[in-house]
Amino acid sequence: MTRLLLVTILAAVAACGATFQPDIQYRVADGLSLKMDASIPDGKGPFPTIILVHGGGWRGGDKATTFKLIFDPLTRAGFAWFSVNYRMLPKYHYPAAVDDVVEAIRYVEAHAREYKVDRNRLAIAGESAGGHIVSLIGARDGRKLHLAAVVAFYPVTDFDAAVEGPDKTRNAYRAVMDFLGVTELNDAVRQLMREASPVTYVNKGMPPFLFVHGTGDATVNFHQSEEMCAKMKRVGASCEIYAVAGAPHWIGNWEKNPEWQGYKQKVPAWLKQTLQR
Repeated sequence: MTRLLLVTILAAVAACGATFQPDIQYRVADGLSLKMDASIPDGKGPFPTIILVHGGGWRGGDKATTFKLIFDPLTRAGFAWFSVNYRMLPKYHYPAAVDDVVEAIRYVEAHAREYKVDRNRLAIAGESAGGHIVSLIGARDGRKLHLAAVVAFYPVTDFDAAVEGPDKTRNAYRAVMDFLGVTELNDAVRQLMREASPVTYVNKGMPPFLFVHGTGDATVNFHQSEEMCAKMKRVGASCEIYAVAGAPHWIGNWEKNPEWQGYKQKVPAWLKQTLQR
């Protein structure tokens, strides 16, 4: 993290009555030190907590920059948050990134008292590749990890539909194949796609989901969020979609249009309401 960026983040969270703690090591995997940044509200706590997972096609991005537009809204709303780095392409394929985020969640739970985390109000949120990761973990492991809510920005939820089905896009196809470490489709790869798809694990006992997705997304089809949310509702799970009319992929692009920035109010409000349950 550059000094200028660190100073900027420190100033922003301090202005909101919070303490910023960068580069907390939560895991060593394959000799690689994996770290997270934390923002903890001032006061006694415990506080509702969000673990944030950046995007970047499972290949790029960083805990300090890629998902930073959500930091200030969460800090101002009184949430503790942790922004996580994880192993990425080209060296690391599925399930490395997913395994890392699971361990990050476990680390936060194990250190709840130290960071004033309310374990009963713990949520995960991610965007793009991070949206896929949190959707998969929330559906597959949400109950086991004591997760109370999931917020997924424009995630790939059904690899089959995104790679060779109705939601196929060039970018999604290439990113998914790289993430899985495969070069051609066959029965074994299709089974792997099902295993890595959040929609596979939809069940009644999973935590509530909020999908945030631009209807103009040409990278991850809006239908990916619609499909999973509809399946959740069919089994009795709680789900909502916040559709950003006409918006493309990535919230960084949404800064161009004030009408695309309502998520900055919607996400904290939805989390507050959901985590009160």
